[in-house]
Amino acid sequence: MTSIAKPKVAHPSLPRNELGMTRRDYEGGMSTLCAGCGHDSTTAAIIEAAWGLSLRPEELVKLSGIGCSSKTTAYFVGGAHGFNSVHGRMPSIASGANAANRSLTYIGISGDGDSLSIGLGQLAHAIRRNLNMLYIIENNGVYGLTKGQFSAAADVGSKSKKGAINNDSPVDLVSLALQLGATFVARSFSGDKAQLVPLMAHPVGLNLVISGDVPMGAGLSSSASLALGLLRAAQQASDAEAFDPIDAAVLAVLPPHNEAKNEALRDYPLQ
Repeated sequence: MTSIAKPKVAHPSLPRNELGMTRRDYEGGMSTLCAGCGHDSTTAAIIEAAWGLSLRPEELVKLSGIGCSSKTTAYFVGGAHGFNSVHGRMPSIASGANAANRSLTYIGISGDGDSLSIGLGQLAHAIRRNLNMLYIIENNGVYGLTKGQFSAAADVGSKSKKGAINNDSPVDLVSLALQLGATFVARSFSGDKAQLVPLMAHPVGLNLVISGDVPMGAGLSSSASLALGLLRAAQQASDAEAFDPIDAAVLAVLPPHNEAKNEALRDYPLQ
């Protein structure tokens, strides 16, 4: 349960950051999510990024909406400030908090249901205003907290546990964010920590990172598999020292179904 504190076992040889803090100091409560959930992998990446950047917990604000993704704010940086808003309204709370105190670091955690359905309008205005925050969307194509209905990010032809087929086209979040003028947008895979951590540490205005999960009992969605495939291709084409995960992510944000638009997006100033 998240109310049960983890035992603080700090070996003297554990690595410490510039503040003298270990990675354990950036953890939160124990996760209550399903075993193997990609959301926990995203949480681990957030912890690693916060530790690597030597963020002071008291200067960090965690914001979320409703859903499995929005529970994850309880699982990292227990000493930070936090606010769990109503469904789809996290960007409004983030806007107010930014207006009140611009010196803090803001992390918003949301899901494909929370941000692409009831909260789509809120997301659009957060991008338009270029809020100074890291906005993470944990995308698995389903409403996991209410047992698996299709979200607005589900691919056409996706099959639910009960055999229902999704006939609706998904919202292309990356193209939408670029069209609205997002300062930085990237799509990654929750299981690839080496790429996900530096994406979260990219400090440019509203940093929108879409973290694709592998739903339990299902395969990768086409968008997640595209991102992962492009990343692997970039890694194979580069030697280990020259490989830049930010550059690889720029390749991975390009959607697969509109090649004409892709050509126009390739030169978009993401960095």
